[in-house]
Amino acid sequence: MSSPSRDTPKKQAKEVDEEDKAFKQKQDEEQKKLEELKAEAAGKGPLATGEIKKSGRK
Repeated sequence: MSSPSRDTPKKQAKEVDEEDKAFKQKQDEEQKKLEELKAEAAGKGPLATGEIKKSGRK
């Protein structure tokens, strides 16, 4: 799974690194939000069971 950006000349390596840093930071923030939402959903039982019922109807 090597991305094309990895094969760029060294001149552009810094730009790719900056993009990677921003991307990873964004992922970390989204992961934290997801974990918080999961914690909230776990506290509110009916919401989680409601989603399970919906998927069962398909």
